[in-house]
Amino acid sequence: MIATRALDAARRIPGRGESEAAAALSEKMPRLVLEARRVSSLLAHGLHGRRRAGPGESFWQFRPFVTGEAAARVDWRRSARDDRLYVREREWEAAHNIWLWIDRSASMGFSSDLASAPKVERALVLGLALADAFVEGGERVGLLGLTRATASRGIVERIARALVADAAGLTRDLPPRAHPARFDEVVLIGDFLSPPAAVAASVQDLAGRGSRGHLLMIVDPIEETFPFSGQAVLHDLEGTLALDIGDADAWGARYRARIAEHRAALQDIARGQGWTLTLHRTDRPASEAALRLATLVAARGQG
Repeated sequence: MIATRALDAARRIPGRGESEAAAALSEKMPRLVLEARRVSSLLAHGLHGRRRAGPGESFWQFRPFVTGEAAARVDWRRSARDDRLYVREREWEAAHNIWLWIDRSASMGFSSDLASAPKVERALVLGLALADAFVEGGERVGLLGLTRATASRGIVERIARALVADAAGLTRDLPPRAHPARFDEVVLIGDFLSPPAAVAASVQDLAGRGSRGHLLMIVDPIEETFPFSGQAVLHDLEGTLALDIGDADAWGARYRARIAEHRAALQDIARGQGWTLTLHRTDRPASEAALRLATLVAARGQG
């Protein structure tokens, strides 16, 4: 018999109840942060960045002062540590932003023995890894409804702190209402088990001003195959409903048909807005989904 389990609310938010400092967060969730960094490093060679100096808010680098430049550009504090003068450069920022949303509702806490990780942990790893990779590639990244888009190299810690403080996100199975600008990119990461009509309304709202987007659907292997037989009890993690099944093997055929129908509806929703839908099973490496999403975003950014 395949065992299943569900994470409670406290375990679906990284480090809640602890200090919101990045160091405390890393101590609380070292495995997820390190895994996100590892996945991000695998994407580095596949993204063609456009980081360069120019007007913006985020610090990029120090460089030697060049004769003829205005003296006001000298960073005297940095220069005091060396024999030469340095200029503080800020990063050029285009109008192109990438907005992330990571589902942390109750259904995302589900996991089976066939999975490498609970759905919510995989979603967090993918979200943090993509944010890190996008910023390294020269993009600005933000969380829908929570943070502004920024090209800060500390984007992983910034996003993690915002998620720590967002208790409301534990009960939200669809992204908050937001209006990304035209040509902005939206990446929604979740299981999208909500009724298709609700998903469609959310996607239409986000795409209303011309933003482009991607649905990254996280599924546990048994949610795809339903490998049960005999008597079983199904529990609704988003509510209090329970369904006692007398013949799970026979019921599984109907379940798989409904899943296929739901998946087709999601594909139609994405296609109707010019978005993409990517399916990721939690028994597969996180790097597979991250690379596909990074490739899709990079390809559309060049279009």
